[in-house]
Amino acid sequence: MIGFRHRRDAGRRLAAELQQFAGRKNLLVLALPRGGVPVGYEVARALGAPLDVLIVRKLGVPGHEELAMGAIASGGLRVLDERTIRMAGVPGAEIERTTAAEMRELARREAAYRGTRPFPDLTGRTVIVVDDGLATGATMRAAVGALRQRQPAAIIVAVPVAASATCEALRWTADDCVCVAQPEPFYGVGLWYHDFSQTTDDEVRALLDAARTSLAPTTEQQRESEMHHW
Repeated sequence: MIGFRHRRDAGRRLAAELQQFAGRKNLLVLALPRGGVPVGYEVARALGAPLDVLIVRKLGVPGHEELAMGAIASGGLRVLDERTIRMAGVPGAEIERTTAAEMRELARREAAYRGTRPFPDLTGRTVIVVDDGLATGATMRAAVGALRQRQPAAIIVAVPVAASATCEALRWTADDCVCVAQPEPFYGVGLWYHDFSQTTDDEVRALLDAARTSLAPTTEQQRESEMHHW
């Protein structure tokens, strides 16, 4: 069975698949909080690129929140999975209530992670969008849709593990989708991690601060030493 020790291990393994971007000018790594940030931190550090966050929130089916019926992203973009909505029989009023609740959480996270810093200018840049894994891909599709409006040169989706059909579909939405592993059967992202404990807001802020301070790659020994603090 393919597996990762934890998100930062997954990020280092993902970075190895992205070495063609190392040192490229106008490169930016955008991580989806919270779980994508430890992965994105390792990718950004290995490639020598700045790290920032793109806030995206899944819209879960009421009563079955793990099942995505869509997603929202910064800037008011909403992507709905009409097939899932029909199959689950979710009424319009429930969709709007769920959207409003997730908008409040999106705004909270914007304040918590970004503070007063503006969203980076993406015009003409190559953007690598990182998460800790993809199941349905609804959240990532919302992320790509939001980023397209900002006119980057290219959008590369990069994840440690994904359902193969989702990764293939995202190659049509983004400019490419890089996945370390596409196991079959897939089941779920968390099953492919030995440690899939929740990433906290404090960890996200600390990693973003560390990325702004220093992006130089470290030795494996230094990285393992750091892991004892996460």
